[in-house]
Amino acid sequence: MKPPTPMRRWEDQLPPVQKRRMRKGMYILPSLFTAANIGAGYFALAQTFQGTQTEFWHFDLAAKALGVAVVADGLDGRIARMTNTTSDFGREFDSLADVITFGVAPALLAFIWGFRWVWVADFGGSGLERRIIELGLIASFIFLVAGASRLARFNIQLNPQPSNPGRPGRKYFVGMPIPAGAGVIAATVHLVGGQPINFWWLSLIWMALVFLVGFLMVSTWRFYSFKDLNLRNRHPFQVLILICALVALIWEFSRYVLFAIAILYMMSGVFTRLSFVFRRRPPQRTPAYEEAPEPR
Repeated sequence: MKPPTPMRRWEDQLPPVQKRRMRKGMYILPSLFTAANIGAGYFALAQTFQGTQTEFWHFDLAAKALGVAVVADGLDGRIARMTNTTSDFGREFDSLADVITFGVAPALLAFIWGFRWVWVADFGGSGLERRIIELGLIASFIFLVAGASRLARFNIQLNPQPSNPGRPGRKYFVGMPIPAGAGVIAATVHLVGGQPINFWWLSLIWMALVFLVGFLMVSTWRFYSFKDLNLRNRHPFQVLILICALVALIWEFSRYVLFAIAILYMMSGVFTRLSFVFRRRPPQRTPAYEEAPEPR
């Protein structure tokens, strides 16, 4: 019996000249999404600098721009893999865009929104206000350095392994990805509609959150990457209902839903790490006369 003939892709049937032209054009497609990522980050920076206590909606626009950038960043890599147009240029271009959009832009937004307008009336002096502003500068700088370090480690490691391994065959991020860290900043600002923090104790809580996000980005804890989700395969009908329901909830209650998604994803890495620590059994001591098993 003659084996079935494998199906050929439609682009394989094109002439060589037309195939080369199409291949050059396809490389532009993921780069356009990366350029949109940079544009959203630049818009977020511009809106952050325009925000004040009375015109606080600029902060909300900056947070929304970061949310658009998160979507664009997720699409450029997926489109490059689906169209088989990955390249070293695209990888470096994406990393530089992430430093600007998810590093510089959320760091400045976190500082100006959370520390710039603090008023310490209970302590009757500007000394504490100045200290909080200085600590806010340090916290936002640590966030920026942690995000850049996270990107550098992601680029140089071929197959990083998390310190708390998960299910075999499922792809994980080692450390919280920088778009998710920027998403936590943007979702928190969007939750209150861009209204800046005015009380010193809220600034201290905000400072702790910024420090936590920076720590999670440089940690070796595992975070689910969603890269094993294949939208081209068949899925149950319930998946479509869930996606439509999520989109509808984001459309109607974007402040609360996006904040819940960002916080739940951030805490997922913390919960999995703690569960791994408490469930891990202590290593058993092997007698000296027994041969240790070979690593597998």
